[in-house]
Amino acid sequence: MPYRTVNPATGQTVATFEQITDEAIAETIDVAQSCFKTEWRHRPVAERAGVVRTAARLMRDRQDVLAGLLTLEMGKLIAEARAEVGLSADILDYYADRAEAYLAPAPIPEVPNATVETLPLGVILAVEPWNFPYYQLARVAGPQLMVGNVLIVKHASNVPQSALAFAKIIEDAGAPTGCYTNVFASADQVAHLIDDIRVRGVTVTGSERAGAAVAERAGRALKKSVMELGGSDPLIVLEDAPVEPTLANAIWGRMNNTGQSCVAAKRVIVVGADRGKIFLDGLAARMAALRPGDPMDPETTLGPVSSESAMTGLLEQIETATLAGARVVTGGGRVDRSGFYVEATVLADISESNPIYTQELFGPVLSFYVVDSEEQAIQVANATPFGLGGSVFTADLERGRRVAQRIDSGMVFVNHPTWTSPELPFGGIKNSGYGRELSELGFGEFVNRRLVDVSPAGSPPPLVSQGG
Repeated sequence: MPYRTVNPATGQTVATFEQITDEAIAETIDVAQSCFKTEWRHRPVAERAGVVRTAARLMRDRQDVLAGLLTLEMGKLIAEARAEVGLSADILDYYADRAEAYLAPAPIPEVPNATVETLPLGVILAVEPWNFPYYQLARVAGPQLMVGNVLIVKHASNVPQSALAFAKIIEDAGAPTGCYTNVFASADQVAHLIDDIRVRGVTVTGSERAGAAVAERAGRALKKSVMELGGSDPLIVLEDAPVEPTLANAIWGRMNNTGQSCVAAKRVIVVGADRGKIFLDGLAARMAALRPGDPMDPETTLGPVSSESAMTGLLEQIETATLAGARVVTGGGRVDRSGFYVEATVLADISESNPIYTQELFGPVLSFYVVDSEEQAIQVANATPFGLGGSVFTADLERGRRVAQRIDSGMVFVNHPTWTSPELPFGGIKNSGYGRELSELGFGEFVNRRLVDVSPAGSPPPLVSQGG
């Protein structure tokens, strides 16, 4: 697969990078395994924290350069790019600050002198996507480096400079060679890495197809995997939700990162026909007002999608949806300018037989539904193969909690779109994958929870019941 920087705002190729050779892949595994066995796992937690904390500081120091790469390579609005750098640094600091407590042996109260220890597994392979190039890396690197694992990372082929910049951050922070290695690898080389006995776990953020392929291969090798895949998050608007703040949250939830987020609020579901008209008009007006332009310009509010193929695929989905009866309320086409821009689009009148009723729309396209009752809203929200996030908007917080409990997803927010922070566990169910990242749950995905039970010298063997 070609690794290259193509500016989505212009369509121009900026730089290309050579794929790693098979010989270099073999050496990468050797070096990573050696680093794990002889050095990184043996470093005191405080020393590992020093490296990870320094990496966080370097990210903040280099924020403008790092953010510029995000905008150049995948078209992220510059303000959002700076925010991603800050969030990524916060994740690194979170694990540097908390790893010692997370690693402390846990006593088993019912069994004196028995404890559960948390130990690293070894080399972990991470396959990461392009939509949040630093955040995706930080939420793997933070916990895995702090627990004592080492990482081999295959990043997306369209963000090679961002991948190299993050690897340089870890190197400049003082990590030893082999602790964190970026590889420009092919699918076949990734398969070889999964098969290698020294690679002890695999984490993937990406499409259902990629996740299924990697999970199948990892499963055959009896290796732990974590899958963070697609999403089609519902945003339910109950009858009492305040109009203006809910509209603002819905637009932010859908259009952050130009809608290219697994946890974007892709489906807005409003209870009540009259409220439905108010919200549809409000959403359409706000989407139509977004201003396409250079994502480096702070005045731009609609950036490009990440690639020509992403643009083409999204436009095809819109066309398919309209042929199946959906109504384009606003947008629906390509923006008349160079680069990979899709108009901010609202689709309504979507029947259950319409293909997009169950598809993920990864870009600036919002699906809109009006239902008659709370019960119908929950049914529509759950009528998807995905189960990543969701949100409920209401003035009645207890009602919001009750509705949230009925959403089939790994995360639900009340009066806030689905989002992320270092302290909140992140992950889904159904076709959205399995496992968790971030928080203490993310720290514990690739570890050996080892039981140690100490008895006094000379203790007799355990008594075993002989049965009746």
